[in-house]
Amino acid sequence: MRANCSSSSACPANTSEEELPGDPQAQGSLELVFTAVSALMMALLMFSLGCSVEVRKLWLHIRRPWGIAAGLLCQFGLMPLTAYLLAISFALRPVQAVAVLIMGCCPGGTISNIFTFWVDGDMDLSISMTTCSTVAALGMMPLCLYLYTRSWNLQRSLTIPYQNIGITLVCLTIPVAFGVYVNYRWPKQSKIILKIGAMAGGVLLAVVAVAGAVLAKGSWNSDVTLLTISCVFPLIGHVTGFLLALCTHQSWQRCRTISLETGAQNIQMCVTMLQLSFGVEHLVQMYSFPLAYGLFQLLDGFLIVAAYQTYKRRLKNKHRKKNPDCAEVCHEQKSASCKETDSFLEVNEGAGAPGPSGPADCHRALEPTSHLASCE
Repeated sequence: MRANCSSSSACPANTSEEELPGDPQAQGSLELVFTAVSALMMALLMFSLGCSVEVRKLWLHIRRPWGIAAGLLCQFGLMPLTAYLLAISFALRPVQAVAVLIMGCCPGGTISNIFTFWVDGDMDLSISMTTCSTVAALGMMPLCLYLYTRSWNLQRSLTIPYQNIGITLVCLTIPVAFGVYVNYRWPKQSKIILKIGAMAGGVLLAVVAVAGAVLAKGSWNSDVTLLTISCVFPLIGHVTGFLLALCTHQSWQRCRTISLETGAQNIQMCVTMLQLSFGVEHLVQMYSFPLAYGLFQLLDGFLIVAAYQTYKRRLKNKHRKKNPDCAEVCHEQKSASCKETDSFLEVNEGAGAPGPSGPADCHRALEPTSHLASCE
């Protein structure tokens, strides 16, 4: 089914026979190869990230899903509402507003799992949230789109890419399940796989960003309004996600995780839905938005990771100056000076509010997911 505006006045722009530039057959072949390679690399990456997931902690999130519930509230509560308010505030045309709203209604993307690893977030919660939001998208995407698009008088309902959602679930759950099994059976080998996967993740993000921009270079337009929204939208998602997690008394580690999960959307799902729901004349107006959102999403993620790693390094050096023997103490006994670091970087799963509720040594403080190097 294709969704079109009910009147020509609602969609005044680009009613002529305007087409996406480039050779369709060649571009289609390139996109097919690019999609296949990206899916394979993403599956391998999720396998490596699954090696950081512990069955006990994963079961704890399932039994007490407060973190998952907060993440879903951000994903399908705050993000669609933010998209709607941005579309109204910037007075977008209906066809452009729908593109922004579709992006806000999409589930979380796997890119958030990579960034969560780099900021020492809760990988068990991150992967659980990505999986649960993808499953919830089967019902929440149609519901949110129905509620928010009623005022735009669309002639037909939008096409939900259920097949794409199913493929995303398969590419997410199966590799992660293998990774969890490897971590359970061979914990030492899983740490090596995890380090390799973390480095491969950075390369994958760079390749996807460059290749995506090159393949769709003909689809970019000079609409400053859409570029502005694509810049501020993920930032709003990160900030509101963090604040909501803070208000629900999540730990610092979970706050970072929920923040990254909220601002990182599934770009491929948004593009697929636009292609299924709109004609070429409308795609010209809206195709650049998900691409720009994806690039700004990557940029914001790298900035957050850089800020966190800089802060972590400075805090680590600060405690080294206070206690020159920290490296030895961390391996032998609990250090009182390292407890202050714990309040920022470590999470106590039994605590109800951000920060620790018990002592922790410097090694744990600097290794909240137990896969980073100890005090050097």
